[in-house]
Amino acid sequence: MSTYSGKEKDGLDVEASPHRADASEPIVGVVKDVSNADAALDFLRSEGEVRPMTAEDEKRLVRKIDWMIMPLMWCCYCCQYLDKTLVNYANVMGLEQDAHVSKGQFSNLALIFYVTYLAFEFPHGYGMQRLPTAKYLGTMVSVWGLMVAVTSACKNYGALVTTRVLLGCFESAVAPSLILITSMWYKRNEQPPRVGIWYLGTGTGTIIGSLISYGFQHYHSHTFTSWQIMFLVVGLMTICVGVLVILLLPDNPMKSGLTHEEKVWAVERLRENMTGIENKHLKLNQVLECLRDPQTWLLSLITISSNVPNGAVSSFQATLIKGFGYDSKTTALLQIPSGAVSIVAILTATYLAGRYNQRGIQIVLLLIPGMLGGALMAFLPADNKAGKLIGNYLTNAIGSTLPLLYSWVSANYAGHTKKVTMNAILLMSFCLGNIIGPLSFTPKSAPNYVPAKITIIVTCAFAAVVTIVLQLYYMRENKRRDGLVEVGEVGHLKDVEFADMTDRENKEFRYRL
Repeated sequence: MSTYSGKEKDGLDVEASPHRADASEPIVGVVKDVSNADAALDFLRSEGEVRPMTAEDEKRLVRKIDWMIMPLMWCCYCCQYLDKTLVNYANVMGLEQDAHVSKGQFSNLALIFYVTYLAFEFPHGYGMQRLPTAKYLGTMVSVWGLMVAVTSACKNYGALVTTRVLLGCFESAVAPSLILITSMWYKRNEQPPRVGIWYLGTGTGTIIGSLISYGFQHYHSHTFTSWQIMFLVVGLMTICVGVLVILLLPDNPMKSGLTHEEKVWAVERLRENMTGIENKHLKLNQVLECLRDPQTWLLSLITISSNVPNGAVSSFQATLIKGFGYDSKTTALLQIPSGAVSIVAILTATYLAGRYNQRGIQIVLLLIPGMLGGALMAFLPADNKAGKLIGNYLTNAIGSTLPLLYSWVSANYAGHTKKVTMNAILLMSFCLGNIIGPLSFTPKSAPNYVPAKITIIVTCAFAAVVTIVLQLYYMRENKRRDGLVEVGEVGHLKDVEFADMTDRENKEFRYRL
């Protein structure tokens, strides 16, 4: 059996220990250098002992954490989704005519947002690791809210491009921040439903956006058009959310408003994750490991392919529905069921994934109605409005795969730098899919956009196949590691859970399916 003997192991200073973790698993070392480990380890060793946490204590603690952070996280993601898709509602409210924007230029507005979103993922990853995470997030929310408000003053294509570019720069911080915050507070089986809760911002954002669009279409003024006042009001609301995040959202459990005892419990209960809480040191070896890890590129392929339809649906949903023959006000209201489909799909899939440890299966099950929806829109006769509308609604299930991918990364990447790096890669993959999606809506194929609808079917099928491959990879790797334990090649390193070791360095780590 391998042992640790006071030498540097994977960047950590460890020393031999004669104690045992339990009757079946010997401790072969203990982490000695806390400066290079997770911040939680230094906190636990300096804060002393507290009484053991009971099951009832844990239930109360989790409820308290939920109420402390989940509403703010939902607000952030709801604002993010609403703000980036306001251009979708504005397009049927007269944006093209008022700002003299052609159909090709409107496609560029949908695309350019994701280009800058992609470009800023790694800078945001570095900023989140070096600076207080919640304060960083709140600042970004406030600044992008300002960009949304400024859009109300845009009178031409150039001005709209500028605000969309800046909106992508700042909004790109939200998803990686929320993934990181979720992993700081929750066990791996608790993460899918929590990610699902804040990701409900997509469905609720769709419903809120539809109602706002419908309401503002009844506004008439010589000073502002209806879409301009919509951007102004929503932008100011977003700034308020950003300020609340800065003031109320804790940066991590150790610096939260919990009691001392609750802070220790909040940290100790995450040992089983083996993914750590926070580390402010950027570790190049973890960046390189992330780039060499097969799961990284399988997850990237799934994310790109499943977000090609998402990019098409989120930016062109109003255009598609109006193309079925409805007026602008009816189009706004007919988008509400899309939000309802998204909410039901998210809540169901994330609950089942957390309960049964089956994220991959849930992703595949969500892609199937997406393929069916694309087929209905592409191949039904033009006069079958109801069938095409149902197909449009079904495609909203595709976007519900994203919280499962977020929670997969949160659960299966250990080592803080590796986790931050993968968050950036995942969101860059999300952007690539959303860049490709709008490109499938060519002016030549308007108003039916049949090639774009066929693209939805093909990319969903590809994503489902790669998801199955990733699931098989995790199962094989877990089986291999179980074999190492059986032959006595792996022993337990005390405090390895907070040693900031990666999932590949730590052979005690097991991947979630």
